[in-house]
Amino acid sequence: MDDAMETGNLAPYQERPKTFPDMRSKPSIPLIFRILMRMNVRLLFVLLFLGFGAIFYIGASTSPIIVFVFSICIISFVISIYLTNWVLAKDEGPPEMVQISDAIRDGAEGFFKTQYGSISKMALLLALVIFGIYMFRSTTPQQESSGLGRLTSASITVISFLLGAVCSGMAGYVGMWVSVRANVRVSSAARRSAREALQIAVRAGGFSALVVVGMAVIGVAILYATFYVWLGVDSPGSMKVTDLPLLLVGYGFGASFVALFAQLGGGIYTKAADVGADLVGKVEQGIPEDDPRNPAVIADLVGDNVGDCAARGADLFESIAAEIISAMILGGTMAQRCKIEDPSGFILFPLVIHSFDLVISSVGMFSIRGTRDPGVIGVMEDPMTILQKGYSVTIILAVVTFGLSTRWMLYTEQAPSAWLNFALCGLVGIMTAYVFVWITQYYTDYKHEPVRKLALSSSTGHGTNIIAGISLGLESTALPVLVISVSIVSAFWLGQTSGLVDEVGNPTGGLFGTAVATMGMLSTAAYVLTMDMFGPIADNAGGIVEMSQQPESVREITDVLDAAGNTTKATTKGFAIGSAALASFLLFSAYMDEVASFAHTPFTQVDIAIPEVFVGGLLGSMLIFLFSAWACAAVGRTAQEVVNEVRRQFTERPGIMDFKDKPDYGRCVAIVASASLREMIKPGALAIISPIFIGILFRILGYYTGHPLLGAKVVASMLMFATVSGILMALFFNTAGGAWDNAKKYIETGVLGGKGSDSHKAAVTGDTVGDPFKDTAGPSLHVLIKMLATITLVMAPVFL
Repeated sequence: MDDAMETGNLAPYQERPKTFPDMRSKPSIPLIFRILMRMNVRLLFVLLFLGFGAIFYIGASTSPIIVFVFSICIISFVISIYLTNWVLAKDEGPPEMVQISDAIRDGAEGFFKTQYGSISKMALLLALVIFGIYMFRSTTPQQESSGLGRLTSASITVISFLLGAVCSGMAGYVGMWVSVRANVRVSSAARRSAREALQIAVRAGGFSALVVVGMAVIGVAILYATFYVWLGVDSPGSMKVTDLPLLLVGYGFGASFVALFAQLGGGIYTKAADVGADLVGKVEQGIPEDDPRNPAVIADLVGDNVGDCAARGADLFESIAAEIISAMILGGTMAQRCKIEDPSGFILFPLVIHSFDLVISSVGMFSIRGTRDPGVIGVMEDPMTILQKGYSVTIILAVVTFGLSTRWMLYTEQAPSAWLNFALCGLVGIMTAYVFVWITQYYTDYKHEPVRKLALSSSTGHGTNIIAGISLGLESTALPVLVISVSIVSAFWLGQTSGLVDEVGNPTGGLFGTAVATMGMLSTAAYVLTMDMFGPIADNAGGIVEMSQQPESVREITDVLDAAGNTTKATTKGFAIGSAALASFLLFSAYMDEVASFAHTPFTQVDIAIPEVFVGGLLGSMLIFLFSAWACAAVGRTAQEVVNEVRRQFTERPGIMDFKDKPDYGRCVAIVASASLREMIKPGALAIISPIFIGILFRILGYYTGHPLLGAKVVASMLMFATVSGILMALFFNTAGGAWDNAKKYIETGVLGGKGSDSHKAAVTGDTVGDPFKDTAGPSLHVLIKMLATITLVMAPVFL
């Protein structure tokens, strides 16, 4: 840390009001990126050429569909490079903006390096545990007949787990890398044109989205193709292609593992800093948000990047990876039961859908163009309207490409019209995504009645604001649950009536129908992630404008973008929990299929009338509440440290308020960084250890009581109840937190007394309560319910 910053030996603050200390100690760039940057350009091109050549050779040896997927992913990476160059070509503004941006970037990259260093050590330890378990577990009849021994099986699972973890970490780094460079460029653009600022924020988010989704798709495709060639799949005496997707479950578990700790650590960091800054700065001292006099302001702005950008990138990467793998497993299982001659279309269908997602989302992003008329965004240029237009373009293209993909991939002579039913399943998923976005926007955007009523409740005090916010959050769970219920039943029925039957004539397409609906919901994931990344970038841009003391007209533009960003973040969380609900249903079905394979007996239902199974369900629901409690408590404890530190600085340095003394920003950054790394361990360990411990405990109990499948049944019940409780809890957290935040923003527009009024102070209290809800516990639950499903898939043999 800079000596001047630590000792306070600076010129009087009023003489240098726009100078911010350099917080950089040393570059915090991951080792692999530093190696690549030091390489000779020609050598790098040769290595890339050889790497891509190897990938395409493996793909061509597997299926032309894999080659198509590789091609689309590489094209999307090229587009993302173009977007990066376009964004980085924009000016960074005056020196005071650059200095603030540098401080944010260094804080974010430093925390990322430390956080992911801790996560990587835990991942390596867990990889060793998985290897040991797989060396002593039983094998399926299919694996025995194909000669797939325990060592090979263990190696495949561990390689998949580590690759998923690495890719998830890279997805998080990419999300943070672009946000800490785009924020200052959005701030600078806001001095000229609102539309230009919006376009830069969208394209910066688009770069991250294309890389995250592309990595999820190409990662699964490379694993699939590599195992296909390595194991000689479909050759005489080897594994069948329908059994291959089960080998990929480690990839999803690795992605979930990293995403959970990234979301926990980043969420604790961002919200502890935010709560501490708001409670002392806004409520006690009466200074504006992101005021340079607030010692916690840099930590708050750093938190937007590590919590909202890095963590959300890892979160959505994990969502897509888990959904692809579960759909591939169900597609292979259905194709095997129906004796379909070429099952590759049903297995590789998810990869094709998400490849098209990259194409159509790119079109949606580029549909948002700049304008020649600079000025403040008014009624005709509402940023949410502009973003919604891009989303509508993406949705329309998704419907077209989904229909074409189902005809191409899912047509079979056994049921010539089945592809049409599955296309309708996809349409159900796409409509579900759109309705979810609309519902979340209705409950969290201050243009609509719920948030305005919440703001009005602030006029009668802090307590009524809290009561109104909690009731709004509880009410907001109803419509999403109805939508999820209708979509699951509709998709299952469409799949069941597709005409695909097994050997004895029973319909078998129901579960795959729900899988296709989940693909439909995630078929616009890249554009949705773009809107999500837009939020923290706009938030950071507003902070930089405020700290660098730009004219009020510039702050007005960033305030409008920030309010739109709050809504996009909330809608993305609604989208994420909806897709998590559908994906968890698929993973639950895949778990039951896997148990049946290992146990050599049908496993199609779970009877909660059995006392032990019912107890498993109770434990699953309890896990959700305990995890949420620990996540929120972690934010509270860390925020207390920040509050005490900020109060100390205001007391010991009274000149801060008169711009005569400079706050010690670095102290607050250090407090939240160390505390968030410490606090993320306990809830994360609870999530990982609980299902394994409960499964093994009831397996032993079942062994002595003569119930051989008791462990697997109890874990299934736990998974089922945890999923249901987690969906409802996450919906409540996300919507209540988003509504509290935008109720505060609504008052800050000048209604009910505006900034500094009693209504505003009550709204700030509501916002601080909602912060750990919407940015720590809520998003972590998205990951938790999917990680519980993937960990049970990986550990299923241990429960038998």
